[in-house]
Amino acid sequence: MKITVVGAGAVGATCADNIARKDLAEELVLLDIKEGFAEGKAIDMMQTAALLGFNTQVSGVTNDYSKTAGSAVAVITSGLPRKPGMTREELIGINAGIVKGVAENILKYSPDAIIIVISNPMDTMTYLALRSLGLPKNRIIGMGGTLDSARFRYYLSVALKCNANDLQGFVIGGHGDTTMIPLTRYATYQSLPVSELLDEATLAKVAADTMVGGATLTGLIGTSAWYAPGAAGAALVESIVRDEKKLFTCCVSLEGEYGQQDICLGVPVIIGRNGWEKIIDFKLDDAEKAAFAKSADAVRSMNAVLKEMNLI
Repeated sequence: MKITVVGAGAVGATCADNIARKDLAEELVLLDIKEGFAEGKAIDMMQTAALLGFNTQVSGVTNDYSKTAGSAVAVITSGLPRKPGMTREELIGINAGIVKGVAENILKYSPDAIIIVISNPMDTMTYLALRSLGLPKNRIIGMGGTLDSARFRYYLSVALKCNANDLQGFVIGGHGDTTMIPLTRYATYQSLPVSELLDEATLAKVAADTMVGGATLTGLIGTSAWYAPGAAGAALVESIVRDEKKLFTCCVSLEGEYGQQDICLGVPVIIGRNGWEKIIDFKLDDAEKAAFAKSADAVRSMNAVLKEMNLI
């Protein structure tokens, strides 16, 4: 099996490194537009194989999509971060062109690939891929909620002083500071609702910390995070190639589910060999439904820019 990761920056390289360490494919292609960048990252990774014991063959390539031919999964991390003075429309316009071009080139050589979108603004880039590529909806997956849910479990583990692996917790809605919805009511510690272990004020702080999890890291390290986003992308790849049928929150196409149409938004889904295979209906209460609808409205306002710029 072959897997492609487009974008050899911090997130893409971390995602590729996780994929290689887990031996998820016989061949992994890392592609970037910067001359020699992906090649150097690939060589560096391959020089860890004798130390870490993995067998995946990692190769780097500069903007030659023919080398990605036959990929079963492609992870798209390409795009620019928002810079000071840059408008939302400018960011979406630039990244939409990048993501659309990348996805079209991937499908030219790998027409059966499942596409995982990490590029920001993630919900809008996933919607762009859905609307512009003509693929079955199950083959287009936005990563955001997987990362947000991992951050949620981290903050819960800090509050409970326990191992995050013993926790279940999901974040739905948009992948943004004001659009994500940590479902504290559904979070559990070894099947016990965390609401029985933490008071309302603590749960509210956990939710608030989760929502600004990305911004917190940017403030601390001066740039966007990469370890957890890269690992989140690799976790989705693993569930696909090993047909694990794991439950993740992912940004997927909604056609009436959770009361929404014509949008890609984070909901709990089963991830397996066919991509996302089933949306799980968490029974939201009135407050959660209202928050989800508000999140959808915010994401739609971002998606509208694609239409205004004739990108879809």
